[in-house]
Amino acid sequence: MNEAPSMKEWQRLYDIALEFKKLECWNWMYDDNLFGVQNPEDGEIGYCCIMGNLGAVFAIAVYPGTDGLEGCLKIQSGEIKESDPDALRAQKCLVASFEDRNYVQKEDLQIIKKLGLKLRGQNEWPVFRSYLPGYFPWFLTKKEALFLTVAMEQAMVVALRFREDDGLLTPPGEDEYLVRVPDKTENIVIWKDRWMKPVPDEKTIIIDDRVDETRIQRIKKKAVRIDAVWEIGIAFAPTPVREKKERPFYPRMFAVMDHHSGFALDTYLFGISDDASVFRDHFLSFLEKMEVLPQEILIKKDATLHLLEPITSRLYIKVSQVLELLASEEFHDGMFGFFSDK
Repeated sequence: MNEAPSMKEWQRLYDIALEFKKLECWNWMYDDNLFGVQNPEDGEIGYCCIMGNLGAVFAIAVYPGTDGLEGCLKIQSGEIKESDPDALRAQKCLVASFEDRNYVQKEDLQIIKKLGLKLRGQNEWPVFRSYLPGYFPWFLTKKEALFLTVAMEQAMVVALRFREDDGLLTPPGEDEYLVRVPDKTENIVIWKDRWMKPVPDEKTIIIDDRVDETRIQRIKKKAVRIDAVWEIGIAFAPTPVREKKERPFYPRMFAVMDHHSGFALDTYLFGISDDASVFRDHFLSFLEKMEVLPQEILIKKDATLHLLEPITSRLYIKVSQVLELLASEEFHDGMFGFFSDK
């Protein structure tokens, strides 16, 4: 599943990337000129975003599936702010960017050296990364490299046509995107245009509201209700961790803050695969240890609200959903500032 690309596949990817860079299509395209490319191998659509018109970042990002597209649109609309540290950790995309030499890692240099590429100068070094929610940006698998190669090839086709016709990507219907679709005939692939609406990714939704009723009753008997307001937030931790040779991931940081004093009452790190029961078990342990219940809990994210609702509803704790968690965000920003200075 995580098979690495062959040198032949790396060669093709770098060749296409350097051709894409030479085209400099960001001179006439903007990052909101989105279009799709269908993966010939599995039929998944990657939504392409070409960046560089502002002269800061030169890249193409390919967002797989409707989940990937929604993440891209949330960042573009400002729903997820680019300054939010969680924004990077929530993205799902493949990226080919053009960087300075100091952004190139030794693994990239080894491939570049084997391919015999001669690169120098600012924004001249192709760097390829895979972004998955909760994971550290990582090197491409074989499957990812093959799709990114195809996506860049078709992106150049679309970009050249868009330069001649800036209405090319104007949709005929609401929420439609131009998608380059492969039509396979024997050993020949012919690419065609098709206007398509994003199809929601298939998900198995499991409503998990399990909670240990015995512990709930024990807390009810022992805990004292106090005149306090708590904030509860769950966000990605600022530094990744790695288990053996697996891909590094960002733990999720659970924090309970006193809303008025800004004091951290509890913080805990959870693994990438920990489910709702693990979070709830820790929160119950915290309440058992504190032996107090607040008058109100402030929560920002829907996911956190649903996660804790089986506990807060049984303990008759008022929960309010707010736009900002001032104490939590100050604490979180402080954590990121501390680690970024290291």
